[in-house]
Amino acid sequence: MNLTIEDHPLLEAALFVAEFPRALAEMPALCAPGTPPLSTSDEVKKHIRDLLRFGGYKPTGRGKPSSEYLLGVAAEGPLPAINLAVDACNVVSLHSGLPISVVDLSRAREPLSIRIAPAGTTYVFNVSGQTIDLRGLLCLFDAEGPCANAVKDAQRTKTSAETTRTLSVVWGTRALAGRAGEAARWYRALLEEALVRTEDLG
Repeated sequence: MNLTIEDHPLLEAALFVAEFPRALAEMPALCAPGTPPLSTSDEVKKHIRDLLRFGGYKPTGRGKPSSEYLLGVAAEGPLPAINLAVDACNVVSLHSGLPISVVDLSRAREPLSIRIAPAGTTYVFNVSGQTIDLRGLLCLFDAEGPCANAVKDAQRTKTSAETTRTLSVVWGTRALAGRAGEAARWYRALLEEALVRTEDLG
């Protein structure tokens, strides 16, 4: 895979590709994950916000990290089931405190890169057509532009019922050394229990 990561003093990302034996609509629901190997904290929250602030982005309000959004959802009840790829992602993100992106690789075009979005960059993040201002935010880009980040992933590359191959990005920070890798290993283990093949991208 053609993917580059621009130098960044704080970013410690963990990336992997997952290949599903059948389309997501035909995959079983996520098995109960058992005792989580990670738990989040105010310290994790602080360091993730610092990571996103580095380029000038303000990770507050509706622009807060997706992992914080999940904490709010979980406080009101169980996380909603979407599909195996996203459900495993959400469980790991919730407990690790690290934002995670999931991209349908059939909807993304190489080359891929991770870098800070320049001023004037936006994308649609939901079916209603709402947009997010990406200025100063670390993003995953494909040949058509930004498609994922630690706040909201782009609608155009989100998973669907037909998805069979995904790229996941765990947005970690060097201030929490090794945590992104640990979260990615847990995420991959949850998928592999359902006979999903995963490949480490670093």
